[in-house]
Amino acid sequence: MKPLALALAAATALTSGLISAASAQPITGFNLGIMGGENAQDRMTSNECYRAAIEAQLGVPVKVFTPADYDGVIQGLLGGTLDMAWLGASGYAKIHLTDPEAVEPVLTKQNMDGSTGYYAIGFARKDSGIASIEDARGKSFAFAEPNSTSGYLVPGAELAETHGKLEDFFGQVRFAGGHEQAIIGVANGDFDAGVSWADGLGDWEDGYNSGAFRKAADAGLVEMNDLVEIWKSKLIPEGPMVLRKALPQEVKDKVTQLTADLHETDKDCAYGVAHGEAMDFVPVTHDAYLGVVAARKLQETAQ
Repeated sequence: MKPLALALAAATALTSGLISAASAQPITGFNLGIMGGENAQDRMTSNECYRAAIEAQLGVPVKVFTPADYDGVIQGLLGGTLDMAWLGASGYAKIHLTDPEAVEPVLTKQNMDGSTGYYAIGFARKDSGIASIEDARGKSFAFAEPNSTSGYLVPGAELAETHGKLEDFFGQVRFAGGHEQAIIGVANGDFDAGVSWADGLGDWEDGYNSGAFRKAADAGLVEMNDLVEIWKSKLIPEGPMVLRKALPQEVKDKVTQLTADLHETDKDCAYGVAHGEAMDFVPVTHDAYLGVVAARKLQETAQ
């Protein structure tokens, strides 16, 4: 067991059973929200082992919910109908700005090189003649989703800073509906170029080690050698696994510890949860997202 268990043990010493101090009622179920980015069935399949492990640990039914868009998970956490989710940094920022007491970040993904970040990656079809972001001037460009950090917040801000108003730089700016949809859309020629995410480690032909490209390549949805990278953002902090603050502490501790140990107890399951190869799931706090929260607040103020 990792050192994390020591901290968890200290916290759980104050509780007994799966009881909420506020309500003095045991939980009767646990709801896990899975962000968009791939189709609902693939999200369910990738996380079934995780769902089953949490259910066995808590001893109550665990259900997986796969809303059509990121906001479905965000609203579920804000409304208390979801107990846990893996979020992008921007999605977490939106929740924090709406209700700082709704959720708490507990873990994040650690890449194979020990880093805890990833990149927004601009891409196009190899046969499109687009080899750089400059080549995409006047072309159609697909962002993934308005609440996505790597699919909109960061690339939108960085590209606008360099190239000005995006609607003037690109011929058309669209939202694909998610990362998988953006990748498939570009591959199929529906968009000239687009943006998705990856850890930037490993080989392009594999979809890098982890991220949306890796998931799409593993699923056989795209042939990475048919695509070309045309732009890369600055490093983005990995999004957090969050738990609803109002949950009993022992529930939070058990789910956190199970997840922190997942790469040692079930590597195949960890692969699905991490969207590919990763070293571990490691502790994280709100302080890691102060910059993203500030950027999201600025964006919302400007709208």
